[in-house]
Amino acid sequence: MPVKEERNRVTPAEKHKKEGLPGFSLLTEDDLYLFNEGSHFRLYDKLGAHVVSHGGQTGVYFAVWAPNARSVSVIGSFNEWKPGRNRLSQRGRSGVWEGFIPGIGKSTRYKYHIVARDHGYHTDRADPLAFYGETPPHTASTVWELDYDWNDKAWMESRKKRSALDQPVAIYEMHLGSWKRVEDDSNRSLTYRELAEQLPEYVSQAGFTHVELMPVMEHPFYGSWGYQTTGYFSPTSRYGTPQDLMHLIDCFHRKNIAVILDWVPSHFPDDKYALSFFDGTYLYEHADPRKGIHPDWKSAIFNYGRNEVWSFLISSALFWLDKYHADGLRLDAVASMLYLDYSRKNGDWIPNKHGGPENLEAIDFIQRLNQEVYRSFPDVQTIAEESTSWSMVSRPTYVGGLGFGMKWDMGWMHDTLKYMSLDTVHRKYHHNQLSFRMLYAFHENFVLPLSHDEVVYGKCSLLNKMPGDYWQKFANLRLLYGYMYGQSGKKLLFMGGEFGQWDEWQHEAQLDWRLLGFDSHRQLKHWVTDLNRVYRHEKALHEQDCNPAGFEWIDCNDSDHSVISFLRKGKAKDDVVTIVCNFTPVPRLHYRVGVPQGGCWQELLNSDAREYGGSGMGNLGGLEADHTAFHGRPYSLDLTLPPLSVLFMKPGEK
Repeated sequence: MPVKEERNRVTPAEKHKKEGLPGFSLLTEDDLYLFNEGSHFRLYDKLGAHVVSHGGQTGVYFAVWAPNARSVSVIGSFNEWKPGRNRLSQRGRSGVWEGFIPGIGKSTRYKYHIVARDHGYHTDRADPLAFYGETPPHTASTVWELDYDWNDKAWMESRKKRSALDQPVAIYEMHLGSWKRVEDDSNRSLTYRELAEQLPEYVSQAGFTHVELMPVMEHPFYGSWGYQTTGYFSPTSRYGTPQDLMHLIDCFHRKNIAVILDWVPSHFPDDKYALSFFDGTYLYEHADPRKGIHPDWKSAIFNYGRNEVWSFLISSALFWLDKYHADGLRLDAVASMLYLDYSRKNGDWIPNKHGGPENLEAIDFIQRLNQEVYRSFPDVQTIAEESTSWSMVSRPTYVGGLGFGMKWDMGWMHDTLKYMSLDTVHRKYHHNQLSFRMLYAFHENFVLPLSHDEVVYGKCSLLNKMPGDYWQKFANLRLLYGYMYGQSGKKLLFMGGEFGQWDEWQHEAQLDWRLLGFDSHRQLKHWVTDLNRVYRHEKALHEQDCNPAGFEWIDCNDSDHSVISFLRKGKAKDDVVTIVCNFTPVPRLHYRVGVPQGGCWQELLNSDAREYGGSGMGNLGGLEADHTAFHGRPYSLDLTLPPLSVLFMKPGEK
């Protein structure tokens, strides 16, 4: 009997041959070791589906992590979606299943059929490392290759300088599917290539330096705006192929526009074809709902204590920087990663080993993520959307920081919009909402965000948040933008804000482009364009955005008149711009402001100029500083402050 058993036993190599899976692997033992250790950050070169040649045959090599599976087979259009016809083999104890299927190639649709080791569970799953997939609601993965002839060499060579914190960063945040749509019965979104014909030129002409794309990674529910990600290595097929997205990014680069991609490592949806309960166990997420389920979004939370999850997520981050030439990643909902008790009631969360609410595993993960990003791509930036007062978010990991390059200043956004929404007669009682920020403005490298989150779900558009009549609404919005561009910190404005969208943003409709046929909206866009131009040109307005030496109050205490004044300073000794904001509709004549030097001060920008839709009050393009000491400075300007306005003044000729 023992001899007969030995004679009839099928070896793995024979099994491969019998099932049409010749022995072949892209994975070395080192790859498997690093993956299980949590330090393999180029998984996209090894796992997933790859078109290869082996033994004189062209086919596809498949590899997937499913450590708790009893069996894994590839099903697809090539085998009538029949489980068991093309089985994969397990690589030792790594949890990886792999195999080579000859005779298939690019565009093949497929899934993995997984039979769990216990309880007879079986499921059909999309490939977690697929490069492309079917358009939702279809859910199969698609074999694809990422070849593309890039034309952005000049951009990539200059990117390090452009990404530095002393450079201007004016971000146009946008949702690709609703910027513009085809105006016919289909109301369909533009494709990546159709966008490439219009969008980079538009962003460039408006003067922005960066574009931030809300998640382009594949997602099943369009209404999630991409923040419920299933394809961590796959751009959404709603707008085209991977090469089409590469072409769009390439076109941005040729217009000298940097591309930031929103990326979501904080949670993922529980759709049963994707990551959730992947191999019959809670593989990517925590099993305990007190750690594994997000209470607000009812989505799954990654298990940051699992090594292979580190390899998966960090590989995803590097993938978009590597294969798609992205210039930065903005991480969504970082606060929900940092706190075990985030949005949870007492008793609904599990303290860390020290008894506290900090998610120590997530902190370690974030720090390692940023280390790896900057090690591999020192010329990009990572940006955190972090809504709490967590310290040192944008400080290096070697001093205990999280290692991000920048952080959204959510406090500034909330305080400023609350202040600006007040009737102007009440603003003097809330003056501290303007001045408070400067107590913490340089604790982080901040981005000042007026993002999509502020113009949805009944919050009104930015224009409709402004108080007053029609004219005052536009004047207030010009003032808000001028105040933002004058403040220390990088800038972000959501699409539609540049021309004063009246309606809230709707992801199923395009922006209201007809508004540009009206003077007020066209003039507002002109104002934003000029703000971007001056911000880029004047080093005093950007060179020390993240350095306290770049800001100095002139007067932050004139609450009775609702006026603030301050200096922005460049690195050169005499490089300075004075900014004065009048937050009431009352003109202020002979309003004196102390300045550091005499001579002529040019009116760089005046939001009340007629070309922007204002009343035309101002200072005739500039005026002389006299020797009257004021605000502790040896010279002062006798200014006319127009109603609801901001002035930018610079030493020099008129």
